Amino acid sequence: MKGIRNTIIALLVTVLSASAQDAGMGSGQSGIFEPVSWDYEVRELGNAEYELIFKATIDDGWHLYSQFIGDDGPVPTSFGFDSIPELELIGPVKEIGELETDYDPNFMMELKWFSHKVEFIQKVRIKGDNIKFNGYFEFMTCDDQQCLPPAYTEIEIGLGSAGVSFGLKELVSEEIDYGPGQENEFVIANVDLDNPVNDCGEKREEQTLWGIFLLGLLGGLIALVTPCVFPMIPLTVSFFTKGSGDKRSGIYRSILYGTFIMVIYFLLSTPFHLLPGIDPEVLNRISTNPWLNLTFFAIFIIFAISFFGYFEIGLPSKWANKADTASEIGGIIGIFFMALTLAVVSFSCTGPILGTLLAGTLTSEGAGVISFLGMDLQLVAVKLSIGMTGFGLSLGLPFALFAMFPGWLQSLPQSGGWLNSVKVVLGFIEVALAIKFLSNADLVEQWGILKRETFFVLWFLTAVGLALYFFKKIKFPHDSPGTSVPRSGFVMGSLTVAFAIFLMPGMWAGDWWNHNVLSGFPPPKYYSYFKHEHEIKIFTDYKEGMAYAKEVDKPVMIDFTGWACVNCRKMEDNVWPEDTVKAILNEKYVVISLYVDEKTILPADKQKVIDVPTADGGTKKKKMRKVGDRWSTLETLTFKSNTQPYYVLLDNDEYLLANPIGYNYAQDLERYVDYLNCGLDAFNKQQAAVQKEDSTVGSLIN
Repeated sequence: MKGIRNTIIALLVTVLSASAQDAGMGSGQSGIFEPVSWDYEVRELGNAEYELIFKATIDDGWHLYSQFIGDDGPVPTSFGFDSIPELELIGPVKEIGELETDYDPNFMMELKWFSHKVEFIQKVRIKGDNIKFNGYFEFMTCDDQQCLPPAYTEIEIGLGSAGVSFGLKELVSEEIDYGPGQENEFVIANVDLDNPVNDCGEKREEQTLWGIFLLGLLGGLIALVTPCVFPMIPLTVSFFTKGSGDKRSGIYRSILYGTFIMVIYFLLSTPFHLLPGIDPEVLNRISTNPWLNLTFFAIFIIFAISFFGYFEIGLPSKWANKADTASEIGGIIGIFFMALTLAVVSFSCTGPILGTLLAGTLTSEGAGVISFLGMDLQLVAVKLSIGMTGFGLSLGLPFALFAMFPGWLQSLPQSGGWLNSVKVVLGFIEVALAIKFLSNADLVEQWGILKRETFFVLWFLTAVGLALYFFKKIKFPHDSPGTSVPRSGFVMGSLTVAFAIFLMPGMWAGDWWNHNVLSGFPPPKYYSYFKHEHEIKIFTDYKEGMAYAKEVDKPVMIDFTGWACVNCRKMEDNVWPEDTVKAILNEKYVVISLYVDEKTILPADKQKVIDVPTADGGTKKKKMRKVGDRWSTLETLTFKSNTQPYYVLLDNDEYLLANPIGYNYAQDLERYVDYLNCGLDAFNKQQAAVQKEDSTVGSLIN
């Protein structure tokens, strides 16, 4: 069983890795996150020496960066203490914890970080009986999809014979005069999150798993018409309906058989519910690692060659023999092992389909926790279970239905060469998906070997090959003899030729042809031999952008973004350059991009201390030290969110036009365009209302 378990886990890792390639890798949940908590301790060593210990506890799936990562990536963890004669720092701050070095998708570079917990220790010597001094620490935390703005905390420490004290410095919110009618420059008074002008955009409670279940059903239906499964339907159903003198008993056993098929595929997902932290680890490492993408490129090519009929991929034959032997036990246990036998012997057909179709099962956000019956379950494991259950249901349901209505068996087409044709067609699909994996690796490393035009050339050649197969111009080892093209082959071949023609303009970056239906598969438009620009005019200061919007009388799209935000780059590279979006943003809106992790230090007179909300409903003090602190605070206080990208539509009087949206909503091109147009409609309503009010006032004056 240990070997089976390991094989199942390896298969699921492959499946999840494939699923992560086109994943939106952004959190669809907006809100305030605090994934790192801190405790403090002073350890007395004697001879007036002490250790100041900072203990960080990090939530699952998040990581805290080391002090030693350089200045080109995220904000490193750092510590500072008052420079006073009575205090001597002995050496640098030490890091005690399991240091990890890996590729970080948020910065597309190798970085060092800590997960779960770490201690930072500064050794000091005091020169005096009792001293008090201040210090600070700053850190940045990310998961596999997003980074939170850098956090800065001031501390107050007392050492000496009178005792030790160590804790947060009591920051005092400053009395700031923001001007008439303005209580806080980071709270936009006119924004009412509960009452936008138009009720479009992202509803935070929206989240459905039906699409994943339906995709699993589709995978099972495809597997059903493969040579490994289809011929077993009449054989198995006949066994159950005729092998028992009681017809009702035979139907019951056949239904049980179909149910067990579904249960077996569901059980394949259970390891991911048992392995802690599998969600962020798998999605993080696999979705952006170029070498793993190359590995899966090779795996899918192998799948394709197998489907073409040059060799068979299968589990060890002894597994099938053992399962088949166990099926002779009889009763419910025997039926279960018959279902297990089907799953094992059909693996050469179902394995690649699972690996391929489940690549689309988890294309939305992977990280997160979902509550079910009082249990907190990893969202990625829940999605996998739902997809696998759908696959098993559509694979097992026909066995039960045909047993209940045996007359239907007469309507089934006879097994023959058409089943092999199904496998070959799937082989061409595997080739197309393998090209996608190769493209992912190339895009991450910026090798430049598979730019957008090259991608379309390879897909075009794949489509041409499939069309030639339908028209019997090429053959594979297990194809039936003959050169005549059946009507179905002619229809499918013609559709494939049409698809190849559809792809052709992409081979020379033709702007006159829209390939939005393929969005997410080919590289973004900027990754091209011919085009490199985004052409979106933006402001990076809120007040400056709002003043311009007032001047030109246009609505505003606030883009809360970050240098550390990979999903922000995906939107800017894949969605914003689309002609429709680009035209709307450039001509209809004023775009204000606010970088929440901007490191530029604010002038001393703007380094204020203010109150900000915490995840538990309370407040904490926050000091504005950097430009990014201002924008992250604006997002937190006004829009109750601290994730990026986060898009907000306002009119130039700062009224909310629509519900704000995050990456998971915005990455859908059609939905994003509808959202922008909905904001324009709301802005026009506001304008019409103002004009009507002005007209009414003018009439009264006259």
